[in-house]
Amino acid sequence: MTTSSHDPNHQNSDGNPPEMLLPYAEWIENAYRQVMVNAFKFVAHEGLPGNHHFYITFLTTYPGVDIPARLLAQYPQEMTIVLQHQFWDMQVDEKKGLFSVGLSFGGIASLLTIPLGAITAFADPAAQLALAFHPINKTEDDISITDFPSEKIEHSSAFPEHEKEGSSSQVIRLDQFRKRD
Repeated sequence: MTTSSHDPNHQNSDGNPPEMLLPYAEWIENAYRQVMVNAFKFVAHEGLPGNHHFYITFLTTYPGVDIPARLLAQYPQEMTIVLQHQFWDMQVDEKKGLFSVGLSFGGIASLLTIPLGAITAFADPAAQLALAFHPINKTEDDISITDFPSEKIEHSSAFPEHEKEGSSSQVIRLDQFRKRD
């Protein structure tokens, strides 16, 4: 049997695996990121079906992230949001690489705009799905939110007009949903 130079167990003379000439890891991450975007688009138009809910972790200082200053002060690097029962006006602009959603934090309604490249983790526990991403390197000049669509999309998980006083949001770490090897 002839050994191919493309054998995955093949090592260079220095004992290290050969250099990857095709960016498989990047392609796979882009495909997984598209799965997340497709889920966002579905939910923006149809609402969350069944027991599905999303945990989304993103970098709060990533260029183009637009969150209230009080949230940025509370989460200066990274934040996890939960889309389950009370969110509204979810919009996705795949061309601009953004999504926005209304959420309540401590009884205060807030609109968050998050570039898709800022997302470092996405999970849907109902589907036993957890994805981790590297942030996409962008600069402020690469991202523009001025033309983000202003139309509102109604769906079944819309935020009620009056939230109960004293309710609170809870941030849950994605680590509990990741598969252990």
